[in-house]
Amino acid sequence: MLWSAKSCTVRHDPLKTRNLAVVAHIDSGKTTLTESVLLKSSYLTTSGSVDTGSTTTDFLPAERERGITIQSASIPVHWKHWTYNLIDTPGHADFGMEVESASRVVDGAIVLIDSVEGVEAQTKGVWQQLDRYGVSTRILFMNKLDRPGASYHSSLLSTLSHRIHPKPMVLTVPVASFDAEDYARAEPGIQGIVDLVKWELWKWAPDGTSSRRPLPTDADALSGTGLFQPNHPMVAHLPEARAQLVENLAMHSDELMEHILDLPSSPSAYLTVPPATLLPHLRAATLRSDILPVVCGSAIRHIGTEIVLDYAGELLASPVDVSHTAQTSKSPVRALAWKVAWDKKKGWMTFVRVYSGTVTRQSVLMNSTRNAKERVSKLLLLYASETHEVDELPFGSVGVILGLKETRTGDTLVSTRGSSDETSPMGNIIPPPAVMSASVIPQSHADLEPVEQALHALSRTDPSVRIEAHEGQILVHGLGALHLEIVEGRLRDEWGTRFEFGKRRVSYREGLGPPGAGPRPSDVWTATVGGKSVATSVSFKLRPLEDDEDGDPAWEGNVVLREDGRPLLSPDAFFDAQDPFMHISRGIASALSNSPHTALPLSRIHVEVSSFSYPPDVSPSVLAGASSIILRNEIRARAMGPLMEPFIQLRISVGEETLGKVVKDLTEQGGEVLDMAGATISSDGDATMPYPREGVYVPPKWMSPSTMGAAVNADIHALRLRRSVTAVAPLSRMLDFSTRLRALSGGHGHFEMSGEGFRTVNHARQQEILREIGRA
Repeated sequence: MLWSAKSCTVRHDPLKTRNLAVVAHIDSGKTTLTESVLLKSSYLTTSGSVDTGSTTTDFLPAERERGITIQSASIPVHWKHWTYNLIDTPGHADFGMEVESASRVVDGAIVLIDSVEGVEAQTKGVWQQLDRYGVSTRILFMNKLDRPGASYHSSLLSTLSHRIHPKPMVLTVPVASFDAEDYARAEPGIQGIVDLVKWELWKWAPDGTSSRRPLPTDADALSGTGLFQPNHPMVAHLPEARAQLVENLAMHSDELMEHILDLPSSPSAYLTVPPATLLPHLRAATLRSDILPVVCGSAIRHIGTEIVLDYAGELLASPVDVSHTAQTSKSPVRALAWKVAWDKKKGWMTFVRVYSGTVTRQSVLMNSTRNAKERVSKLLLLYASETHEVDELPFGSVGVILGLKETRTGDTLVSTRGSSDETSPMGNIIPPPAVMSASVIPQSHADLEPVEQALHALSRTDPSVRIEAHEGQILVHGLGALHLEIVEGRLRDEWGTRFEFGKRRVSYREGLGPPGAGPRPSDVWTATVGGKSVATSVSFKLRPLEDDEDGDPAWEGNVVLREDGRPLLSPDAFFDAQDPFMHISRGIASALSNSPHTALPLSRIHVEVSSFSYPPDVSPSVLAGASSIILRNEIRARAMGPLMEPFIQLRISVGEETLGKVVKDLTEQGGEVLDMAGATISSDGDATMPYPREGVYVPPKWMSPSTMGAAVNADIHALRLRRSVTAVAPLSRMLDFSTRLRALSGGHGHFEMSGEGFRTVNHARQQEILREIGRA
């Protein structure tokens, strides 16, 4: 694999910069599309493959061994007059923190959908993450249209039925074959693409080379161009598809509506509207999120990649299009650390997005989140595992800073000369809640310190890894079994530590119990500070959260308020060590991390700090101990609360003959089947209404011929005999589900899982959990 010399060119025009994430459900083709983008942009001369472990962005040994993306990788890509800071993200739910951090710093996203499967569980998960961080501009890429069973029609309908977006707008349609007879024979594939906006035809040869030709603006001339056979079904349909695109877009632009109302009433009228007229309205509607642009292709065959690159530049937001404070290159520096990584040669590498100003080498920055000064030693542009040193990181860019010692994921870096508004921390990046844990046992006493150091370093690179010392054990908490498996491998391979991993167990939680019969504990804590007795008072109001109340992810599903009703920041979000609320926050976090009844983390509790006081001649740090002990005593005075355990959503694909066995196994393990017929049903069992098709162009079924007709091949026949089951189940009962499913289906079943949050268990299950954790 060769590196192009073009990769060393650095461009600094924020108007032509696009910070993009490539996101999707696992195995939808994100890394393959990224590899195709690198090839088409001349970054690579030969593309790698996920199957052979030779891709550019999946460079970790575990990624190449497993054929999955574990960590996000950033590459600056130059295409025409644009620069894309492209971030390839994992699709597996166990590595959701990587998507979380990438979503925080991008301005747009390319969302992939497997055209055989349609919208899947993690598709909705990453879509919600983009919503949470306000990534408003997105392009949908319908991938894998070369596969048998791929359906452009069904995949687009799935975006409506799963409520991805109310107005998906098809910009390109596939040409499965240029032989009209292939449509009657239901031959699968994709040989060309018609761009409805630019009104041109792309055609791909078997060797992967492409050509494009403009289409005539006279509908009657389509069949006489030699591009299509006269009896080809696309000839009659393309003018209709173009007309629907123009009409649907005009619904979002009064100016375009006036333009098309002035057109003559002829079958070819909409074909005469030039792309230069449509593109500004298309971009404006995309920036407002009024529409969701949809393009199609096959990343593994490099079909449609150039179209994706063009529309990413023409439609998605630049750093200037997104509102940020003081967003110029001359303003004081303001940057967000969205990821931290460790390299044996380079040391700590801090990935940053620059929101204003220009970061230069050897400059001094203030970490306003932690109130610490940091010195920049080097600046890098990262090309996956390769680096290129630069002199500056300007406004709108994504790069890497070397030399920062204290900075963590989510920290804000600012100029030391900025005003208070310019130096205040930006919004934090919240890790997903941990659902599984395992004990880490050093092999000898001499191994204890290296293991602890490696664990804390690993938790710095991956904030979704949480470390806890509990009853003499070191516990590591993660997002799933695969996540913990990767953690175990990284501790051995990257840090060279000697340890044993204990049995993986699910992370349970406890809620708030009912008030006890005794007197309420005192809200005054007395301690000896500097040789004198000091009385500190902190009063709390506690209650369980209502069913319709959402917990704060930063507080592990609890809600913590100040006395004025405003949310209290988590301890890591404070930067003023003299702020009393920072120490109260630290004490509350300590108390909620460990229940006095079960030693489990506490969740679904509404905590309000109603008042506090401490002597003026004492440091406010005394409030941390007081808050922790007083709150813990309040919880201890109550009865044990309800226990909660994590649930997962499963999507299982099995043959018709084994469907009954799988459903029986699910129900015996406490699972609940939500769907066996493709209806959209939420995880709580309520049916959700799909978005209406009105005002949406849906490609006809025949456009993907492999899903049509009776003359389908054996693979399609087998596909149609498979059944899909969607269910929710307790994670603790599904740890060995892959083994059970293999036995039930004769090795032909497969499944995917995603998190569904925590649910309260019944009394019988509560007793089982208490016995499991040794508290019965």
